[in-house]
Amino acid sequence: MAKLQDLFSQARRTQSSGGMGFLGKSKPESKPHAASLVVEFPTVAAGSAEAAIKAGADGLLFAWNGKETAQLETIKQEIASARALNEDLVTGLRLTGGWEKLTHDSLLQIKEQGIQYIILPLNAPAHLLAIETKEVEKVVTVPLQAATQDNLSRFFVPLAIRSLAALSGIGAVLVDFGFKASPGTLTIEDAAYYRGLREVAQYPAFVPIQAEFNEQDAHALKILGVQAVILTASESGDTTTQQLKQVRELLEKLFQEEKDSNVPGIRR
Repeated sequence: MAKLQDLFSQARRTQSSGGMGFLGKSKPESKPHAASLVVEFPTVAAGSAEAAIKAGADGLLFAWNGKETAQLETIKQEIASARALNEDLVTGLRLTGGWEKLTHDSLLQIKEQGIQYIILPLNAPAHLLAIETKEVEKVVTVPLQAATQDNLSRFFVPLAIRSLAALSGIGAVLVDFGFKASPGTLTIEDAAYYRGLREVAQYPAFVPIQAEFNEQDAHALKILGVQAVILTASESGDTTTQQLKQVRELLEKLFQEEKDSNVPGIRR
């Protein structure tokens, strides 16, 4: 099932609020917005996932080192709690280690925790892309840090990225632009280079954003052409809630601006 596509497309649809079942929790209303908003939890705290959904997150992303199986159970509980608010919730797992031990069975175990996609680095074993698991899609992290590249590297990087299109088993890419400040500080030259790399990648894209995400950053991401942004949760739940609300408002505003101007927005 193409859950990633659901994540990317549902952001641009209005979803009404309402209860879910006789004893269900109230589902928060969702206004259309320019890109899906995903919150990433480096560590898991009870109630954090549910709070993120209430604050406006479209999806959840958890980190796992591939070793602590007890952590997967905690993640499963958080996902179940959040899905009581949004039955269409799409959740992912960023694997920070243990890739060499991943098998078909272990991916099925990950799926049983409620995970629908995993994020892999470029140095993960290539055979993982060939493991057939229809319910667990794969996202590959692609570093596109032009600031540290010389002219020769800037020429060859697009060729290397283009080769990803020849590989099967990739559902999307997580684009690491290596922003030292914010997307809003990009020059026209940088934006043109990055956008060219995005077009070469030919996959829907996640892009990490900073907590200080502002209107200039939102417009820059529109130019770059991304489908989802990832905000890392703060150690403080209240701070995370406030940051999610601010980012969500900016994405909703950007969507409305696109609609009013009839200019294509952040799409694949």
